[in-house]
Amino acid sequence: MENKFSRRSFLYSVSMLAAGTAFAPPLTGFGMNRKLRVALVGTGVRGISFWGKRLVEQYPEILEFVGLSDINPGRLEFGKQYMGVSCPTFVDFDKMMQEVKPDLLIVTTKDSTHHEFIIKGLDAGIDVLTEKPLTTDEKKCQEILEAEKRSDKKLIVGFNYRWSPYITKIKELIQTKEVGEITSVDFHWYLNIHHGASYFRRWHGVAENGGTLWVHKATHHFDLLNWWLDSDPEEVFAYGDLEHYGSNGPFRGKSCRSCEHKSDCKYYWDVTKSQHDMNLYVKHEDHDGYIRDGCVYRHEIDIFDKMSANIKYANNAVVNYSLTTYSPYEGWKIAFNGQNGRIDAWLDIPFMSKDNLDQEALHAAEMDQTPDDMNQEPLVVHKNFEEPKIINVLSERGGHGGGDRRLHDKIFKNPDADDPFKHAAGLRDGIMSVLIGVAARNSIESKGPVRIENLTEIKPSADRS
Repeated sequence: MENKFSRRSFLYSVSMLAAGTAFAPPLTGFGMNRKLRVALVGTGVRGISFWGKRLVEQYPEILEFVGLSDINPGRLEFGKQYMGVSCPTFVDFDKMMQEVKPDLLIVTTKDSTHHEFIIKGLDAGIDVLTEKPLTTDEKKCQEILEAEKRSDKKLIVGFNYRWSPYITKIKELIQTKEVGEITSVDFHWYLNIHHGASYFRRWHGVAENGGTLWVHKATHHFDLLNWWLDSDPEEVFAYGDLEHYGSNGPFRGKSCRSCEHKSDCKYYWDVTKSQHDMNLYVKHEDHDGYIRDGCVYRHEIDIFDKMSANIKYANNAVVNYSLTTYSPYEGWKIAFNGQNGRIDAWLDIPFMSKDNLDQEALHAAEMDQTPDDMNQEPLVVHKNFEEPKIINVLSERGGHGGGDRRLHDKIFKNPDADDPFKHAAGLRDGIMSVLIGVAARNSIESKGPVRIENLTEIKPSADRS
């Protein structure tokens, strides 16, 4: 790759991250005259923290925020203060784009609106980085696909889980065929009664907002499966129901704060104990009516709280997947069955670990962006006709298992570093992870299998490379 870089060539290099291509470091491109101009739309917790404050603190010599936008003016001003930036703020997104002319747009709005801002960014000739999930249904996937095709810019999807050392070790073992070709996978994810319930308190509890947890949450898991197996999903058959939260509850209220059943409800959550949530959400409810501590039993909840799917891949691998939202503990287990053996891996399962971290504090520890002590996490490789081998992987809990900072560093600090496991995720990755969840929803409704090839113009490939 040439050593001469203009601003345009640097941004093109950023876009190539979506395709997993190595490119010259940002500092080479910035050596000319200015920093990367970044605009952020969506000043909720993920936007102002992971894609906001952390970037400001970690990469001040590389980038600068030139605009923030949100439909809630109160939350917008708090976000600006929390991030520690001096850029202008805009309730009108289009006005922001016209006035600040960013180089990169970061999208962290409600899932159902991602496509609107992604498309506007691409049509304006700007590279776009979006929080997962890419979007919430197949129609919006196709619209984004068409927008990228008519643009000379690219889209990056922020899949952070891929970058965790523990997750990467699994990829390495599969890629080097440690147990031969993978033929089937058992993958089970457990959300505990603290973290799982939080989705039903928030806007995620309404399907039209987040596409159900088949999309909002499971997009992470489906992307990992696609990446680990290096193949595209071909067909999905799923079951799901709402049996625990929503109208199934014995009572309900508008919010935990105002509820008369505080002493009786095991899901009562006192938002006033979190000053950050009070400053970001509660103080600005009057602007848009969003209640952060909504009742987990409110009637409007219409997403599934138990989910199970069978996924057939184009390379003939079969996956059995489940997602539980009211488990007593949080964690996950996976097993890869290969022609020559089996790989077993798990994280945060209390009785399989010496770690006794309080379940209510577990998610907070995972989201924490401060440096975390390294620890060792085991996985098991068991080859046929041999004794099992335990492999201890250096890992960390904070920042999604260390994935958050590694993703950021790849984009903004070390983009020319080798990426032998193809961590970088782009549009096709975002679409394929979403389409499994969409197919699962459609399968539950139709009571039959759903073919991925019938959802968008993208056709599944047995070998993604």
